[in-house]
Amino acid sequence: MNKQSFLSIIAASVIIASCGNKNDKSAQAGGAPQVKEYKTLTLEPKSATLYTDFPATIQGQQNIEIRPRVEGYIDKIFVDEGAVVKVGQPLFKISAPEYEQEVRTASASIKSAQASLSAAKLAVNKVRPLVEKGIISKYDLESAQYTYESAVATLAQANASLVNAKTNLGYTTVTSPVNGVVGSIPFRLGSLVDSNTTEPLTTVSSIGNVYAYFALNEKMLLNFTQTAAEGSSLAQLIKKMPAVSLLLSDGSTYSEKGYVETVNGLINTETGSVTFRARFPNPKGIIRSGSSATVKIPQDVDQKLLIPQSATFELQDKMFAVTVGKDGKTKNVAIKVLENSAGNYYVVTEGLKTGDQIVLEGVAALKDGSEIKPKNQSQGEVYADLK
Repeated sequence: MNKQSFLSIIAASVIIASCGNKNDKSAQAGGAPQVKEYKTLTLEPKSATLYTDFPATIQGQQNIEIRPRVEGYIDKIFVDEGAVVKVGQPLFKISAPEYEQEVRTASASIKSAQASLSAAKLAVNKVRPLVEKGIISKYDLESAQYTYESAVATLAQANASLVNAKTNLGYTTVTSPVNGVVGSIPFRLGSLVDSNTTEPLTTVSSIGNVYAYFALNEKMLLNFTQTAAEGSSLAQLIKKMPAVSLLLSDGSTYSEKGYVETVNGLINTETGSVTFRARFPNPKGIIRSGSSATVKIPQDVDQKLLIPQSATFELQDKMFAVTVGKDGKTKNVAIKVLENSAGNYYVVTEGLKTGDQIVLEGVAALKDGSEIKPKNQSQGEVYADLK
């Protein structure tokens, strides 16, 4: 073997040995478990205003069904669906010629009664001096007087008939009883309608103020009432409630604030909830009756432990958070929170204390004793959306 061949063999052996060492190191690195990093937070008491969201349905302050009071054919429709109308504004014209005829007949009856009254008065004036002179008996004067009084009554009756006739004729023009917005109009020109028609001609919604109806479940209602001072009634508690906000269907916040006014006295046995009503001013008519929205009720929290809802998980009707010890080992801790905790946070009442370090995400996958690498987050990062 020459010198060059010997050197080639040695070089190849070195390369093989080097590759083997690298493979051994890679195998050792792959076999060792890696500690995963998790975002954590060290708990401190906080004061904030949280908002609880409740789906709501909107109704006008008044939703008035417009129904005809006389029978006839729809002759004119003065408004269109969705039109904004004022009180007294004509909506429909019903063709009913008989009522016009009644007015003419009543007017003629008045003229006839007035003529009869004038004649009866002349008769009384004619008879009275003759009776005073003894030319005729008092009976004739009394008879003339009765005829006069009968004529007065007949004229009054004729006047009343004219008033009734004009009232009925007035019913042929259907007007809006309130300021509001016209709903759907199921009838068209020529439709026969009367007071017994099943469907209304339309519905006018008064939307100067609107009502938002939303529901609280029985537990939340109980928690709500228990916050009242001793001796305070539910009505007194409602009056002390702060202004509430309204989130519209497009995600924007309505500019006007509202106030909770009433609570339904009965709990719905099917849903286990009770209905609240909040009133919102609607001067520009932006909100329409029948629309959907979200009522946001503020809740002031003073120096309480707040944790993100994402830092919790539920198991067998219990809620848990995951804490991290100084050794980097995790522990699942059962906690209790306010039933009506608002927004994206829970207000913790039991299970955690100031100074505890909790895991913020992926908690459902962590078991007791799991080793993690904590990456503590600042208070400003975690509570950035709180005011």
